[in-house]
Amino acid sequence: MALLERVSTLLRANLNDLIEKAENPERLLKQLVLDMENQLMQVKTQVAIAIADQHLLERKRKEHEQETAEWKRKAELAVQKGNDDLARAALERALSVERLAKGFAQQAEDQKLEADTLRQTLRKLEQKLSETRAQCEILMAEHRRASVVGRAAQARQVVGVTQDAALGRMKSRVRFHAAETSAAQEILAPETLEDKFQHLEQHDQIELLLGQLKERAAPGARE
Repeated sequence: MALLERVSTLLRANLNDLIEKAENPERLLKQLVLDMENQLMQVKTQVAIAIADQHLLERKRKEHEQETAEWKRKAELAVQKGNDDLARAALERALSVERLAKGFAQQAEDQKLEADTLRQTLRKLEQKLSETRAQCEILMAEHRRASVVGRAAQARQVVGVTQDAALGRMKSRVRFHAAETSAAQEILAPETLEDKFQHLEQHDQIELLLGQLKERAAPGARE
């Protein structure tokens, strides 16, 4: 009964629920298949034992039925010979053996039911094992694919962050270099026409201011 209870537990197992609760789904699935294979071997052994016991009980039943018939034949012979006491003894033995034959018949019937139950359990377990193997392969493939996708996404995220940082540094360098280049160009650029007139005007203004300063500084200007 303990074996059948364990098998029943395996037959009722919900793979999705087990996987959701498992830290390592792939290892759990492999262990589940291994457990089912072990239980399958035990059930096969029990089926073989049950069938052997059934055949043994049926053989015992037949032997006792044959022995019952033999004692009844002897009782008939004793009656024919006029020996009632011997006939009574033979009939008494026949009844005793007949009771044993009925007992073996009942045990053989019970054993047949048990063997049939084990056969049905074996077929269900074989079917469940086949389905579980297929489901495990699918679920393990999904788990591996999810792991790969997760690692790929993580890698893309890391690469993206690194790439963004590198691009940011590169942009800063480019902008700084552009600013330096622009400043150098402004310093080294040839003087434009507007710049020349601006310099002339500035020169005239400076000369005018200088003349005014000289006039104020002259001796006559002090009087």
